[in-house]
Amino acid sequence: MLIRAALKKLPALLLAAALVSGAAGATRAIAADETPSDADWQSWTANANVTDMASLQRGARDFVGYCLGCHSLKYERWSRLAQDLNIPKALLAKDLIPPGESPTDYITSPMIESDAEKWFGKAPPDLSLMARARGTDYLYQYLKTFYVDSGRATGANNLAFPQSAMPDIVAPLEGLKIAVYKTVASRGPDGQVIKEQVFDHFKQVAPGSMSPQQFDQFAHDLVNFLDYVGDPQQAMSHAMGVWVVLFLLVFTWLAWLLKREFWKDVK
Repeated sequence: MLIRAALKKLPALLLAAALVSGAAGATRAIAADETPSDADWQSWTANANVTDMASLQRGARDFVGYCLGCHSLKYERWSRLAQDLNIPKALLAKDLIPPGESPTDYITSPMIESDAEKWFGKAPPDLSLMARARGTDYLYQYLKTFYVDSGRATGANNLAFPQSAMPDIVAPLEGLKIAVYKTVASRGPDGQVIKEQVFDHFKQVAPGSMSPQQFDQFAHDLVNFLDYVGDPQQAMSHAMGVWVVLFLLVFTWLAWLLKREFWKDVK
């Protein structure tokens, strides 16, 4: 009788779990809407979500348009990408796969390694596992912290990766900006005053084709896509994990009720 009564309450338990999950998602969405200052760039988060299919599709499009010329995804096939991201084969062949390649090929860059080393000093890295190696927040900060630096051969530098050999390929989208520093004084161990230059904010000097909100979405989508590529199974694993945890909770509860029923007459 107790077990039958418990089973009647099972839908309510599942609904409560879903509401808790929804509330957590809403909290993350609110946090994503907040705009931190430039000085706090190291706290910027990508808020990656590999279950956002529209974001992944846009990220795939942007990767092909802005990254594939230099960077490869040597562990990902075009066919697997199309299957996971629900991209029709005709659209895949028309808008994503470079001429001469087939859906069964791995996603590789046409750039010759020796040419890359000559132009940039080193060959651009493969990005298949970059999100797993560096983290999505690092990639997001990297894309958003390029600034003009006339002392560099590329004309640009980066706060997240100083002296980066990569040119500022996102400048046409974001625009050009310079890094503004401020002087901060502190006392050393001997009491002497030490002054140092600390980054304060970015100053826009030329507009891009995107608004700040649009570029932020661009960076988010691209990082989201790289997060998916680093572990294509993670969306399925996350979804399955929720149900496994719910099953274990319900099973534990039913086992406790069964134990109480069996031992109720034992003094």
